Order: sequence, then C-alpha cells, then structure tokens
Amino acid sequence: MKIILLPLLAVAIATTVVGCGTTTGSRVASGTAMGAATGAIIGSFGADAGKGALIGAGVGALGGVLYDEHQRGSFNK
Repeated sequence: MKIILLPLLAVAIATTVVGCGTTTGSRVASGTAMGAATGAIIGSFGADAGKGALIGAGVGALGGVLYDEHQRGSFNK
C-alpha cells in the first residue's frame, strides 16, 4: 500500500504547484521542474529514475502550458 500511496501523493503535490508563476515561461518552467522531480521519485521505485524524470518533465511542461492557457481564458466558451 505504501508503494502506491507515495507516488500518488507526489503527483498530487506536483499538480497543485504546477501553476506557479505569472508568465507562460515561468508556468512551463515550474511545471517542468515539478514534473521532473516527481517523475524521478516515481521512477526510482522502478529502478529507472532518469526515464521517470524525462517523462515527468514532459508531462509537467504540458501541465504548465495547459494551466497557462486556462489562466488566459483560452478554454472559456
């Protein structure tokens, strides 16, 4: 149970912090950093922290871009 709970907690924390920043660049950068850190933590459980960090960085960057687009009102109807 602890093995599943820890990565889920890390992902939950990362997604709450992914939107830090006021510009597109800072939001993407913070999302990338948090995603890489979370991915490395999760990847270390499977003995491949590097691959986890790369995947996490990509997901975090995407999250930062989506959050920025939402903040600018691009998704409003």
